[in-house]
Amino acid sequence: VQLQASGGGLVQAGGSLRLSCAASGRAFREYSLGWFRQGPGKDREFVAAIRGSDMRRQYADSVKGRSTISRDNAKNTIYLQMNSLKPEETAVYYCAVGPPHIIVSQMAEERSYQDWGQGTQVTVSS
Repeated sequence: VQLQASGGGLVQAGGSLRLSCAASGRAFREYSLGWFRQGPGKDREFVAAIRGSDMRRQYADSVKGRSTISRDNAKNTIYLQMNSLKPEETAVYYCAVGPPHIIVSQMAEERSYQDWGQGTQVTVSS
């Protein structure tokens, strides 16, 4: 699966962005989909995921209540709506694809996802 992330940019603290990730592949609706991010000098970390088998959503505690992951199967696209952004959320955001039946406890793990997009830069100014 090839993934193309977009929608990043410069936003002021407190602002919002919606990231998109277009995917190739006929079985898109079956995939589990995730968003991760890597800030400057930091390890890549989990942001949000939606499991393909049952549409279960999972969020990192740091974004819970401020972010929404969604998918449009007709467009083979996943989205990450982020609100009330903070400067510490400045990072390259990556989308990723995994199998339909990821174990809940592993939805936040990078190893659960096989294909990754190139990333889109989000910069939050204070």
